[in-house]
Amino acid sequence: MGSTPPVFIGAEEVEKHLHRASLLLPALEAALANFSAGAAGGVVQPVRTVLPVPRHGGYLGVMPAYSAADDALTTKLVTFYEHLKDSSVPSHQATVLLFDPSNGTLKAVLDGSVITAKRTAAVSAIATKLLMPAFAEVLCILGAGVQAYSHYDIFTELFTFKEVRIWNRTKERAVKFASCVSGPVRVCSSAQEAVTGADVIVTATMATAPILSGDWVKPGAHINAVGASRPDWRELDDELMKNSVLFVDSRDAALTESGDVILSGAEIFAELGEVLKGTKPALPEKTTVFKSLGMAVEDTVAAKFVYDAWSAGN
Repeated sequence: MGSTPPVFIGAEEVEKHLHRASLLLPALEAALANFSAGAAGGVVQPVRTVLPVPRHGGYLGVMPAYSAADDALTTKLVTFYEHLKDSSVPSHQATVLLFDPSNGTLKAVLDGSVITAKRTAAVSAIATKLLMPAFAEVLCILGAGVQAYSHYDIFTELFTFKEVRIWNRTKERAVKFASCVSGPVRVCSSAQEAVTGADVIVTATMATAPILSGDWVKPGAHINAVGASRPDWRELDDELMKNSVLFVDSRDAALTESGDVILSGAEIFAELGEVLKGTKPALPEKTTVFKSLGMAVEDTVAAKFVYDAWSAGN
């Protein structure tokens, strides 16, 4: 008797079960709190291994995790390339492998790109719920790629903004974004124009040098910094990093992987999980930055959610 072959759950199927990223919020909040609880939280997760592909200017990341609370074991394989010559190829492509933790059998291979987009936006939404100013009216998104769309979807579902603005390095993509999403979006001709007066800012770019200046940011605004996932890449300048209260998903990851944190020398105030556990305050009255690098345990709970929903339907 052979073992049951793993199921393949493709992008459309993952999208069907994760049609709203907000479905992941309870599981992600629990996972973030468990991660920040240390060994007692039952999350086992090393900092991701990143392998450069120097000939082609890309990277392969490997992100394994086990969550005892969910009894779920996964690893994500993710590539990230800046495709300057062929923008039809996504900058990030990913696959998540879900194992049976009791015996190591591979149960499912899931499209990881949709999972990454949805769980990243959901974690930014958790940070925003905790850290944004009390009367937030203007949302600004810098970047017009996959993460811009996923952030727009969950932010406009969960929060009420009077205005949404977008800026992108190539204006055509910003115009396309504005025409594709469900509500009105103002396309801005510069990052400074987009950011000025904004209450909540999302940076989701492939920038390697700062595109957001602390000079432009309204005091008390909240920034979700999603791009710049390498130790020598930046999205935010030193002034913003040093004059904000800095929250991260993982201290270890931020001090290893985030150029915004490492190169600015900014002090990390708290992990998001510490705020969720109540061991650190949120400080929404201050100017806050959530530096998101994305954690393997976020992929683990999202993959288990999708697999359980798929199994229930089959």
